[in-house]
Amino acid sequence: MQDPEITDEFDGELDEDAQKNQFLTFQLGTESYGIAICHVLEIVTIQKITGVPDMPPYIKGVINLRGQVIPVMDVRLRFNMEFREYDDRTCVVVVQQQGHVVGLVVDTVAEVNTIPEENIAPPPRSGRGGSDRFFEGLGKIDEQIKILLDVERLLESEREAFLSSAPEAAQESSALGPV
Repeated sequence: MQDPEITDEFDGELDEDAQKNQFLTFQLGTESYGIAICHVLEIVTIQKITGVPDMPPYIKGVINLRGQVIPVMDVRLRFNMEFREYDDRTCVVVVQQQGHVVGLVVDTVAEVNTIPEENIAPPPRSGRGGSDRFFEGLGKIDEQIKILLDVERLLESEREAFLSSAPEAAQESSALGPV
């Protein structure tokens, strides 16, 4: 596979006010999701993922992004959605939370939207411990609803899976932060 093409890169020097209420929106099937832009490091096209044995199905493996080894989570599979073959619109959204860097595989990236706080509602909760535990809220943009993800909870689940399935590999990976 070819080198990753950088489709967009975000400057980490933006002040907090400029990033407040800004969300990178993306698609998984017919649903629209958003993650706070302050967590997004960059977006790259899908590239070769090296599998890591004994991982949950949603942890696809790792990628080498300019010398940094980054674990990759297929968000579709994490949300118990049907797997979709990767194509030229599939992207890896590289996110960071508290020193943890992870690539999130999404069907396609849409755009960056500003969603005022008054247009964000609490997410519905099923109480069954499903994927809704990763939802931070529901953002309304015009007549559309975006499911806003809690990156911290999403990355906690990835880190726990990596640590419980392959503790030696996780300890060696600087991408996962301190163990």
